Amino acid sequence: MEQKQYESRLKVPSLIVTCLVLLAPASVYSQTPFYQGKTITIIQGRSPGGTGDMRVRAVIPLLQKHIPGKPTIVSEYISGGGGRKAANHMYKGARPDGLTMANIGEGFVTNAVLGEAGVQYDIDKFIYLGSGNSRTNYVFHTVKEAKADTLERLRAATGIRVGGQAVGHSIYIVGRLFAWILDLKEPKFIVGYSGPEIDAAMLRGEVDARAQVTEDIPRRNPEWFDKGTMHWHAMLEIPKGYRFRHPVFDKVPALDIFAKTDREKKAITMARNFRLIGSPFILPPGTPKEQVEILEQAMRKTFKDPEFTASMLKFAGADASPLMPEEQTAAIREIPREPQIIDLYNKIAGAGPLPPR
Repeated sequence: MEQKQYESRLKVPSLIVTCLVLLAPASVYSQTPFYQGKTITIIQGRSPGGTGDMRVRAVIPLLQKHIPGKPTIVSEYISGGGGRKAANHMYKGARPDGLTMANIGEGFVTNAVLGEAGVQYDIDKFIYLGSGNSRTNYVFHTVKEAKADTLERLRAATGIRVGGQAVGHSIYIVGRLFAWILDLKEPKFIVGYSGPEIDAAMLRGEVDARAQVTEDIPRRNPEWFDKGTMHWHAMLEIPKGYRFRHPVFDKVPALDIFAKTDREKKAITMARNFRLIGSPFILPPGTPKEQVEILEQAMRKTFKDPEFTASMLKFAGADASPLMPEEQTAAIREIPREPQIIDLYNKIAGAGPLPPR
């Protein structure tokens, strides 16, 4: 009798526990995703409607798809200072709660490394989530009428006129880097054109040469390949070893092979990595590790999603060339920071004479 009473007493707590389990809310056992019902704000370091904005719009629906909880994602625009204003806000004003990220052009990194005024942030303390646009090539070419069909004749010519948009524009800077590394004699840099206007100026005989993104050529001037309109001299690979696939470019030498000294190699690395980082998605310093990991994983899935290529074409009219978070972090870490290399790069990028080699 005593044994049965003892067993009965044991069953009472078990029954209570069972009832509590059945009555407990489901969230005790299946935790609600952190981002469910929340809103992520993307601070864009630009005005709305441009190419950068369209690239972000291409990412948003897929990023939302791959974040557990599928949060609402909206953009807020803070333009000014080549991205400095938005970067300053992310560094000093944004809450590091995983609900605020930014997408800013590579200029905010360039400005910090080159010591431009108004930078109030440390690029090495941001958390980088990658970019939907990164890999590319620049090719340096001359028009047939310049009679510089070989590298030897190009180097022997004096006063080759190199077209560009404006001092400080990426095409202008890369054009001067090509001229410096290829050791051209007294090159002249003619600015004030748009990209397509440089093409027309070459055909009119106003300029002899230019640097150009390789992908632009088959879209804008495919006849240049068939008619031998241009001579192709060197290519800046971004990243090193990456090539835009076209038979004309297969035998064009990489610019790196012409760099003879450590300072020349570092100048190329600086130019390459400034462009390689694309338009970074970033989080403010101090963002909790759990949220960082969720967003990193979602960004990787976004860039690998088969729909991403179509989304980039739809919104930005461009091919997808994603850079993963870890690749972006490494590219920024590898940018040379020595004062002498920064001074050299500023001279290459500026309006004065090219520095001596």
